[in-house]
Amino acid sequence: MTRTIRLTAAQAMVRWLSVQMTEEGGRFIEGVWAIFGHGNVAGLGEALHGIGTALPTWRGQNEQTMAHTAIAYAKTMKRRKAMAVTSSIGPGATNMVTAAALAHVNRLPVLLIPGDVFANRRPDPVLQQVEDFDDGTVTANDAFRPVVRYFDRITRPEQLLTALPRALAVMTDPTNCGPVCLAFCQDVQAEAYDYPEGFFEAKIWRIRRPLPDPREVEELTGLIRAARKPVLISGGGVIYSGAEATLAAFAAKHNIAFLETQAGKGANAWTDPLNFGSPGVTGSECGNALASEADLVIGVGTRFQDFTTGSWALFKNGARKLVSINLHGYDATKHGAIGVVGDAKVALEQLSALLGDHKAQAPDVASRAAWHAKVKAVTAAPEGMANVLPTDAQVIGAVQRVATDKTVVMCAAGTMPGALHVLWQAAAGGYHMEYGYSCMGYEVAGALGIALAAPDKEVVCFVGDGSYMMANSELATAVMRRVPFTVVLTDNRGYGCINRLQIETGGAEFNNLYKDCAIEAGPEIDFVAHARSMGAHAEKATSIADLEARIVAARGRTKPTVILIDTDPVPGTGAGGHWWDVAVPEAGGPERLEKARERHAVNSRFQRTFD
Repeated sequence: MTRTIRLTAAQAMVRWLSVQMTEEGGRFIEGVWAIFGHGNVAGLGEALHGIGTALPTWRGQNEQTMAHTAIAYAKTMKRRKAMAVTSSIGPGATNMVTAAALAHVNRLPVLLIPGDVFANRRPDPVLQQVEDFDDGTVTANDAFRPVVRYFDRITRPEQLLTALPRALAVMTDPTNCGPVCLAFCQDVQAEAYDYPEGFFEAKIWRIRRPLPDPREVEELTGLIRAARKPVLISGGGVIYSGAEATLAAFAAKHNIAFLETQAGKGANAWTDPLNFGSPGVTGSECGNALASEADLVIGVGTRFQDFTTGSWALFKNGARKLVSINLHGYDATKHGAIGVVGDAKVALEQLSALLGDHKAQAPDVASRAAWHAKVKAVTAAPEGMANVLPTDAQVIGAVQRVATDKTVVMCAAGTMPGALHVLWQAAAGGYHMEYGYSCMGYEVAGALGIALAAPDKEVVCFVGDGSYMMANSELATAVMRRVPFTVVLTDNRGYGCINRLQIETGGAEFNNLYKDCAIEAGPEIDFVAHARSMGAHAEKATSIADLEARIVAARGRTKPTVILIDTDPVPGTGAGGHWWDVAVPEAGGPERLEKARERHAVNSRFQRTFD
C-alpha cells in the first residue's frame, strides 16, 4: 500500500521544490521571492513560513523587479539554478508579465507562481478578479500564456503531481528553457490532499547535452575547409553550454576570428587575439569589417537578432553562406541558415576533430590593434574642457580604467547597452547585458540578482536617469539584505538614446529630453537624496577623475553605492556601429525626413536573406 502524507497543496508545492537538486549540489530553486496579498498569503504564505530555510523566502518591493532579480540570478548561474516568484492575483500577477516576457526572449528559467481566482467559484467575482463575459475560465493570468514556455492553472491539489515535474523539466531543458507560470487558485492552495510520500524524495535534475547529427557536422566541416574568410559569431548559448574555452581553442587551432553578441560578450576575454569585438549595429569597426567580407558566417548559440546582423544588411559578401549551431531547430534554420542542431561545446569539439590541422586565412590583426587604439581615445578622460559635460563613452572609460578581473558590468536599456557592447573591454565572465527584451527598469534589480549569484564579484550597474525612474525600489531590498554593488547613474535629463534615434530617422526632437516635453517646469530630481532615502550610500561625481576615485572607494562597502554623474545627451559612442532598420515615414515631412528616407533606401538595398 502506498504511504501518503496529508498536506495542503501549498505545503506540497514548497516541500517538493525544496528537494529538487542540481548536479553541482544544492537546490535548483534557490528560494522564493514573495509579495503577499489575499491571493497567496493564507496558502503559500503559511507554507513558506512553515518550511523555513529549507526553501528561503525573500520580500521584494515590486513584483516585476523582484522577478528581474530572479532572472538575473539564473543568467549569472548559467541556467544551472533558478528562483521562484509568487504574487497575489490581479495587479500583482500582471506586474510579472513583463518579467515573463524578458525571461522568454532571453531563454532564462524562472518559476512564476501568481495567485488565481477561486477554483470553486463560490465567492466570484473576488477582489481583483478580471471577468470575461464570454469565457468563464479566463483570468488575468491567461496574459502569461504567450510569454512563458509552460503554463498551467492548478485547480485541484493532485494536479501538482504532474504540473511540478513538467515545470522543472522545461526549466532544465537546454532547448526549451524559459519561464514557467503555475497559476495557483487561492482556495486550492489551502486544500488538503493525501500525497504519496515518494513524491517528496530528492531528485537530481541533469542538464542534457544533445549531440548534433554527424551529417550536419560533416557538411559544416566541408564548408569551413572551402571558405576563404570564415568568421564565428559567439552568442549566449556558448556561455550556457560551458563552451567558452572550447570556442577559444577552436578559433586558435583553426585561425578563425570570433565576434561576440550582447548575450555572448564576456564568454572570452577581450585580450584573446582572435576576439575582434562585436558585430552589427553596436559592432566594432574591425569586427564589422570581418563580418562584411566573410564568405562563411558561423553562428554559435546565437538568435541572430537584428542588432547582431545589422538588420541583415551587414553580411555583404555575395558569396557568403550562413551556418547556425544551435540547440533549437527554430534558431538553427533562421534566414535559410545551414543548421547544426546540437550542443555548442560538443559540436565545436566534433568539428575540430574532423578539421584536423586545417587553418583559415589569417584575419587582419592590424585592424584589431587600430580599433583598440580608437576605443582608448574615445573613452579617454577629457582634458582642458572645464564646464563641459562628459560623454557616455568617457564614463565607460572611467569605469574601465579602474576595473579588475572581478568586475562585472551590467545594463539593459538606453544608451549604455550599445556603448558598452562596442567599447567595454570585458574580462572573461565580466559582462551581463539583458538585451533580448532590453527592459528599462531591469538594471538595479538585475544587479541585485548578479550580486546574489556571484558575491565574490564587483558588480557595476550602468543606468540612465530614465531607466532609474522606471524602477529603482529593489535598491532598498539590497540595502536591507546588505548586498553590495555599485550603480553608475548617468543623468542626461531625459531619454537621450531615443532622442538620437529620433533625429537619425528624420524626426523632430520631441517628448524625449525634458526640454522637448510639454512641461511647465524642468525637473529638479535629487537622485542622491532619493538613493540615500532607501539606505544606499549615494554621492555625486563632479568629474571623470572623481568618478574613478569613487568607484574604487565603493569596494569596501557592505551595501549598495549610487554614484550620480551628469552627462551630455547628444554624442553617441564616436566609434563603430552599423545601420539599424527603423521605419521612416514614407510620405510627407520636411527636408530632414527626406534625407532620412534616402539613407533608409540606400541601406535597405543591402538587406539579404541567405541562399
